[in-house]
Order: sequence, then C-alpha cells, then structure tokens
Amino acid sequence: MPTLNWIGKEAVVKHHREVPFRLLEPVADLSCGPADSGNLIVQGDNLHALKALLPRYAGQVKCIYIDPPYNTGNEGWVYNDNVNSPEIRKWLGEVVGKEGETLDRHDRWLCMMYPRLVLLRQFLREDGAIFVSIDDNEVATLRLLMDEVFGKRNFIETIIWEKNYAPKASSRHFSESHDYIVVYAMNSDRWTRNLIPRSEKQNKMYKNPDNDPRGPWRPNNLAARNFYSKGTYSITCPSGRVISGPPKGSYWRISEEKFKELDADGRIWWGIDGNNIPAPKIFLSEVTQGVVPMSIWYYKDVGHTQEAKKELLELVDFASSDDVFITPKPTRLIQRILQIATDKGSLVLDSFAGSGTTAHAVLKQNAEDGGKRRFILVEMDPGIAQNVTAERVRRVAQGYTNAKGQAVAGLGGGFQFCRLCPEPLFDADGQIRGDVTFAQLAEFVWFVETGTGFSGTADSPLLGIFEGRAIYLLYNGILKDKSADGGNVLTSAVFEALPPFAGPKVIYAAACRLGSARLAREGIIFKQTPYALEM
Repeated sequence: MPTLNWIGKEAVVKHHREVPFRLLEPVADLSCGPADSGNLIVQGDNLHALKALLPRYAGQVKCIYIDPPYNTGNEGWVYNDNVNSPEIRKWLGEVVGKEGETLDRHDRWLCMMYPRLVLLRQFLREDGAIFVSIDDNEVATLRLLMDEVFGKRNFIETIIWEKNYAPKASSRHFSESHDYIVVYAMNSDRWTRNLIPRSEKQNKMYKNPDNDPRGPWRPNNLAARNFYSKGTYSITCPSGRVISGPPKGSYWRISEEKFKELDADGRIWWGIDGNNIPAPKIFLSEVTQGVVPMSIWYYKDVGHTQEAKKELLELVDFASSDDVFITPKPTRLIQRILQIATDKGSLVLDSFAGSGTTAHAVLKQNAEDGGKRRFILVEMDPGIAQNVTAERVRRVAQGYTNAKGQAVAGLGGGFQFCRLCPEPLFDADGQIRGDVTFAQLAEFVWFVETGTGFSGTADSPLLGIFEGRAIYLLYNGILKDKSADGGNVLTSAVFEALPPFAGPKVIYAAACRLGSARLAREGIIFKQTPYALEM
C-alpha cells in the first residue's frame, strides 16, 4: 500500500516516545469557577502538554477538534520539537532561513503534525472522532498523513465550510470562499454520527390547511423516477377528474392498495377543490426529529469568519487591530461538530486552542441542551493562553458587559488553568523527582500499564483492576511507613498489608525482596520504578 514520505520522517516517527512526561501545575489566579468543573486550559507546547495529559485522559475523549496552522507560508507559527537531525534544523531556519519556506515547508509542517496526531489518537475513545480544519495548502497532504496515523478505513468525510459571504475583488485568480474539515474516526465501525437539530426554517415548511388533528404536515410527491412494477395505475380525484397514470418517465411511488389505504386514513392531499394530483402527507410529528448532516456547511447555518471576529472582539480586549486573530472560527461551526460527534457527557479536546472557540462552543451547547460536556484546551503562547483563551472562556462562563454597555449573562461552568511543569517527571539521573506525589505518579503508572487514562482516587496502593489483574503502586509512604523505605519496597510484610486481590497482580515498587517462588505462588508480576515507567 502506498505510504506518505517526506524528508525528516524517520526523525519524527518515534519522536512522541522521546518527549518526556511532565506534570501540570494549577494556577489558581488564572482559573475560573469550581476547581472540579472537569474543564482544563493548559498553557504550554501542545506536544509536551498532550504527553502530560495522556496518563489521565487516554482513551476517554469522544471528540477532538483542532485548527492547526494552515501552512500558507505567511504564518508566524513556531513549533520547535527539538528533533536533532540536520534535516529538521534546516527547516527550522538555521540553515536556509526564509528561503526555506518554499516547497520544503511542507516537510517541516509534516514533521510538526505527525507526532501530535500520533498522541491525539491515543486520547480517543473507540467510538470517538477527530475533526481537523485545513485549507487547500495542506488538505491533500493532511489526508495522506491521517490515513497513515488513523488508518484509511477510518476516514469519514471531508466537509466543505463556506467561510466567506462575499467575493474579494483583490483576488488574483479566484476568491477563496471555503475551508475544509477532515474527519476521521478512531474506529469507523464503532463511530456513529448524531442527527443535527431541525431548524425553524425546516419546520415552517409544515402547514395544516385542512386542520388535520395530527398536526402540521407537508405534501410529498407521489411520483418518482425509479421503476416500480405496481406504480402505473390510474387515479380518480374527488372532483371526478381521472389521472390516467404517473407523468411520463416516472412511476407512482406506492401501490394502488397502499394509496387507497392512505386516502382512507386522510393521509392524501387532493388540494382545496379536490382536483389536484394527490400528494401523500408527511406529518411533522412523525418525521425524525433531526436531519442527517451534509458535507457542505453554509455560513448561514454555521457562521463565517467575520462572525467569528465579531464574537471575539466582543469578548476580548485587544491592544490593537494587529493583535486580533486573523482566522478565528465561529462558535456555531464548532457547535455543529459537537451536535454531530458528542453526547451530553462527552469530553472534548482541542490542542490548538487559539482564541478558545471550542470551549465557548462547549459551554453554549451545554446551556442549550442541558449537557455536561467537558473541555480540555491547550495553547502554547503564554500571552494568548492567559489574555485571550482563558479570558474569553471566563467571560463566557461568568458573564460580561458588551460594547453597548449591556450585561450579557454567563453560560455557567468554569475551568482550571494549568502550566506545564518546566522539569520532567524524571530527573537527569532517570530518578523520579522528589516532589512528585503519589497521586501524580499513580496516573503515569496506570497509563503505562493499561494504556488508558486513570480515573481513580489514588488514595490506596491498589490503583484498580484492569482486565482481570490488580495494579498496585508502592511509593511515597502510601503505607504510612509500615515497612522498609516507607513502604516503597515490596517485602513480605508490605505484601500482607496490601488490599487483597485473588487474581493476578502487578506491583510497581522501588525494589522487591520476595523470591521468585513467592512471586509465582501469589501471582505477582513485579515492576521496578522508575525504570518500568520509561516510555
């Protein structure tokens, strides 16, 4: 099968494994609302932030939306992944500088995107999906890259979003009016899309001119072009007019018997004078209360870039027009994604958070349908993370005063603001840092052992049961110094003090003083920290 290749690929294929685990440091002054809201805004390089978030959230995210750099050649994005190869250093500008921003900028973009997509995939639930905004500069490359990371069979759709409502007279060739949203599922056999809510415009098509007790309805066309062997009979109208058969080249879509049955039930509309070509009634009360999403999204339904800028300017104070985001996404666009790809309790992740539209959309959708969706945002730039992303979400949650001096009620909710700890989980000697708590290490142990996010309480050496085996951690005096080294060493006394489990056991500890026969008899697999935690 053909594969995507680019200069520098070998250097980044396994780069996500080399990214060190880090901890998150909550910043109370920049947080908003209750600390247990379940929402996070993380400031830091998203590659490192994703690695830090994996131990808690792996396999738990229902919907990922990202809006990465489009790689137009005019952007100021900087994602230095410290990949130590001459090729990567070249594209980061150390050799060719601005002249390198030609065709080889695509290689640089791929080197940036690949490890991030590999990490993002680990966050998705089996029934989850990822939505990626992009334009023509990289849409073809992105499709090939997503095929490689997510699997070609898991491609769902490429959505066309009409982002502009008027042509640009300054355009050299065509006035670009659309972007793309590329959609992949974690497992296309498991992912199901939701219907989108019916609009008022769609419901207004249903009338009730004959006061039918079943409520509003709309007429359907009785004729169809598909061949139907029972669809060529004549019909006599209530007025006495005889319709010899369907229009030329078409057939009645139901049999004569079914037609008479519907007519007897008052489900055929003959017109006010009873002389029209009959039309079966489709009742609003009987139609599916939702619409199958289509692959073209018009700005009248999901917003455009000018709407997005207006939203942002109303919520965030910018020092000058140069500081305003050039291409923010409208809240209605992200809401449409949430309507299609989440349920009311879903976790949503956006690792290129920018102006915070995803969080805004989550809070708005929750307010509209009573949901309890949670969000995780990651933004690299400290100024943007604090003054734009967090500030916007804070005002949306708590309320604000708009430019007209009018009070706008908050949507509710809150978030915890975190920064990436500057030091990795392990020190230069490969040892666990002394300030790492039991609860923090428990998340990493659980993730390394199970590949899933840890959702326990981390108040016992027994972290939980996974696929029939108990997972234990001895660290940082969790047993209150009942044995050697504060309970960090697996001894006979320590083992007797552990919460019992009848099946197989995996025990992480600094050392083990039990013999191999005892370990086998008790069904114990011993794993030494910190060495067993290196990934």
